[in-house]
Amino acid sequence: MPEKFDVIVVGAGPAGTACAYVCAKNGLNVLLLERGEYPGSKNVMGGVLYRKQMEELIPEFWKEAPLERPVVEQRFWMMDKESVVSFGYKGLEWAVEPYNNFTVLRAHFDQWFAKKAVEAGALLINETVVKECLVENGKVVGVRTDRPDGDLFADVVVLADGVNSLLSKQLGFHKELRPDEVALTVMEVINLPKEKINDRFNLEDNQGCTIEIFGDSTQGNLGTAFLYTNKESLNIGVGTTLSSMIKAKLKPYDLLDYLKNHPMVKPMLAGGESAEYLAHLIPEGGYRSVPKVVGDGVVIVGDAAQLVNAIHREGSNMAMASGKMAAEAIVKAKAANDFSASRLNSYRDALYNSFIIKDLEKYKDAAHTFEKYPQYFKEYVPMMNKAASKFFTVDGTPKRDKQKDIMRSITSERGTINVLKDMYRAWKAVK
Repeated sequence: MPEKFDVIVVGAGPAGTACAYVCAKNGLNVLLLERGEYPGSKNVMGGVLYRKQMEELIPEFWKEAPLERPVVEQRFWMMDKESVVSFGYKGLEWAVEPYNNFTVLRAHFDQWFAKKAVEAGALLINETVVKECLVENGKVVGVRTDRPDGDLFADVVVLADGVNSLLSKQLGFHKELRPDEVALTVMEVINLPKEKINDRFNLEDNQGCTIEIFGDSTQGNLGTAFLYTNKESLNIGVGTTLSSMIKAKLKPYDLLDYLKNHPMVKPMLAGGESAEYLAHLIPEGGYRSVPKVVGDGVVIVGDAAQLVNAIHREGSNMAMASGKMAAEAIVKAKAANDFSASRLNSYRDALYNSFIIKDLEKYKDAAHTFEKYPQYFKEYVPMMNKAASKFFTVDGTPKRDKQKDIMRSITSERGTINVLKDMYRAWKAVK
């Protein structure tokens, strides 16, 4: 192994692999380190991959990548204990190239993506834990691994080591995450024949559906659940912020079992066979939690930089985009033979001028607002279901009278002024 690399990337998730791929394509000597047995073995996400950012890296990747189904329908469920208010969009324009997004199984997709980085020239080493960054005179010059004689050196180290990035904490780039800045999500892969999936979700063979579930799916706590279709399996999962989990004394797998046995969900899973359980921490702090992302000889990308938009379930696409931007800054730094923070800062500039930071800034108060005021999940979702039940029940009552009764019911429970305040507060958090 060479004594020194141009770039060492820590973590072979979407962010790290994207960075390694672009650097290697530009002729840099790249080492990609992964702590798992293989890329994807330690990586978890709900299972949706957006096309745009991946296509910017590998044009027409869908022709060879191990994808599950192109998503043609996105549903949203506002769930109460025995009912659900559902809305969404189904578009057959998403069923043809170039598609919009796909369901994926990370264990398959991440291996394929890392292989692309290797084919571009990167060296991938699995089952290697990076214990700390090597620092000389304030500059990161390499990493120390758990292997014998495990010190490795590089001009630039890219930290793509996930939400709880111990390496960026070591460098003092960000403090310990608070419980309200991170969510714990648990997920299960359930095998189910393709024909049953198509029938239950009203799909054809090469069509997928995603369902985002709010309200009783988290027992009224801040968080969401999801149900996604793969070729011959379903991904079902649920997550809440750690602070909500602690306050409500929830156990994550109990929450998943509760969801699986909900009367609106259980029929969708009937006859399925459990294949895999997974758990993952997800950054929820948003804009206010983004740490310092550039230092002398080091950059931070993906979850390690807290780049997740929980409102729109966007994470992997932001990770890939940040990895690509970091790589482009590193290529420029290599050409100038200058790996200082001021030179690498073009990555930060690109990041803050991109959709990533702009979207995080737009929703900077959303998570805090919805956690501080739990009525949005605990009260308004059940109200919505009761209102729908009342309005659509044909009992001889005129519809105008029903509307008046519904409004009276809502304002009597919360009070007219409080309802108006809640509406304004929610609008302000997501405007």
